[in-house]
Amino acid sequence: METLQIIIAEDDNWYSEFLEYHLTLLHKHSVKKVKTAADLFEYLKFKPDLITLDYNLPDLKGDKILERIKSESPNTEVILVSGQDDVETALHLIQNGAFDYIVKNDDANHRIGRSLANLMERRELKSRIEVLEEEVNEKYDLSKYIIGASKVIKKVYKYIDKAIASSINVSLTGETGTGKEVVAKAIHFNSKRAKEPFVAVNLSAIPESLIESELFGFVKGAFTGAEKTRIGKFEQAKNGTIFLDEIGEISLSTQVKILRVIQEREVTKLGSNASTPITCRFICATHQDLPSLVSKGEFREDLYYRLIGLPIHLPKLCERKNDIVLLAHHFASLYCAENRLDKITLSSNALEKLLSYRFPGNVRELKSIIDLACVMCDDGEIDSGDIIFNKSRIMDDLLESDLTLKEINEKIILRFLENHDNNILEVSKKLNIGKSSIYRLLKEIKSDSKNEINHE
Repeated sequence: METLQIIIAEDDNWYSEFLEYHLTLLHKHSVKKVKTAADLFEYLKFKPDLITLDYNLPDLKGDKILERIKSESPNTEVILVSGQDDVETALHLIQNGAFDYIVKNDDANHRIGRSLANLMERRELKSRIEVLEEEVNEKYDLSKYIIGASKVIKKVYKYIDKAIASSINVSLTGETGTGKEVVAKAIHFNSKRAKEPFVAVNLSAIPESLIESELFGFVKGAFTGAEKTRIGKFEQAKNGTIFLDEIGEISLSTQVKILRVIQEREVTKLGSNASTPITCRFICATHQDLPSLVSKGEFREDLYYRLIGLPIHLPKLCERKNDIVLLAHHFASLYCAENRLDKITLSSNALEKLLSYRFPGNVRELKSIIDLACVMCDDGEIDSGDIIFNKSRIMDDLLESDLTLKEINEKIILRFLENHDNNILEVSKKLNIGKSSIYRLLKEIKSDSKNEINHE
């Protein structure tokens, strides 16, 4: 655990000792105690990590002290400690940069412990982001295409490097939204074919009756409506790359025709007897299990072995949790650049909410969520309330989880409280349950939280 440089600004000797005890209870941080604002300002030049600040020091009020701290040492976090339970003052101070506001009451020791834990977690998260971003920027030239530094995505990078260095066919597998086309482009635009065309074909989006004309082209008069000769996708690719997306969706008859193109390296337009040589590279992709389709007789084995080449599997986003943070920041920056906006950041609460979600729609869903959050956020920061998930998918996640019915009900109640500003009466009406049930749940959660802190 990181050791913090802490200054306790408190003129009450007993309370100063009390704060030092609880701040160093779990870890021996470096602590300096002062009694006046003047003494505190002397130590600001050392840029401490944390200051616990008595709001009523004898020589200057807390709001003025906070203003100077944030001016001279903006990265220093400040926890205000006061004998007054004044919500308006607390809100004002937090809006002006205070990390937390703690009242000197019987619950102060627990509040200090939780506040310090939250501070440490935020610092660790920030440090992790900086390390991951540095690692990506320094080691991976492909980061302009693929964002990530987790172990599983590093394996993908390794295979992409091998694909770039050769002309072998590549097969990409993975769930919808994992970025198969992005990887195909990364391979193409970093290879020796980069200056040649990249032609993407979504085979599942083309009606069976039109696939041949789209892929192979046709000559004038080949069929009704063929008013002029048109080249197909294979010819358009020239010496570049043709990306056959959702290859598992095509019929057996179309598979035979594609197999011939790969084997003979030539294509014949509909209505013509002349063949045209092709030199493009083949990259295919599917979210299906091709070996399983082969065993069922739904996909030709000979075509499978022609296409498989170098297989690259793209992991689900929930399997690369560390990359969620990097991707979220990347998509927020991308949104700002595209819309000519000032930088939008994500709060630690927003990041925690993202990390708790399974993302059934993978990277594509995360981008959609961040784009919406950029629209919904205020003051240039995305908070947890701006992160909006697909409600039907959240319910699917709950049903697929190992949670008990009681735990699922608790999650539903807490989500409604979050969405309705903790208005217990309104939530009780919405869910048609008694207010006592909600109060009991909150009491249990508070009790569990205290037990966890005491246990630690």
